[in-house]
Amino acid sequence: MIAVGRIGRLFGDIDSGGVAITLYDTLPEEFDPTSDPLFVEIDSLPVPLYCESFTTRGRAGANVRFADFDSRRRAEELVGKELFMPDTEEEGEDDEFYMEDLIGFSVSVGKLRGKVTDYYDSDMNPLLGIDFGDGERLVPAAEEFIAAIDFERQMIRMVLPEGLLEL
Repeated sequence: MIAVGRIGRLFGDIDSGGVAITLYDTLPEEFDPTSDPLFVEIDSLPVPLYCESFTTRGRAGANVRFADFDSRRRAEELVGKELFMPDTEEEGEDDEFYMEDLIGFSVSVGKLRGKVTDYYDSDMNPLLGIDFGDGERLVPAAEEFIAAIDFERQMIRMVLPEGLLEL
């Protein structure tokens, strides 16, 4: 979760439940107040807040009314609290990487040990340059040949067809 704002004070009619918030520059441009919840931490738990109304005030502020916080007393519970959203960069992280990122990784192919020295990009046959101690050898950078990649230890385990590395 990333902090995207802070609830500063009450605003509007005395019983409207509206609050004025300060927006941080971490609020994503694609934030949609009609569907995206904001979160506030209550008793160390993230609680979603859905906007009933959201009116911006300049670039760094907004007047907001949250569903279920429809009275002054309820809105006062939120004053001073920080607002959060899920970190979309964190969510977007998966197994995707660039093959160039593997340059410098150690490689094991059975009992052979080597190091990735280069990546040769080609639509037809992308290749990894791997030095097993006797000069660079080109190995297809095919998903079916890569058994495991350990990014923390910078190691690749490959399973290659018999005879591929023979001269």
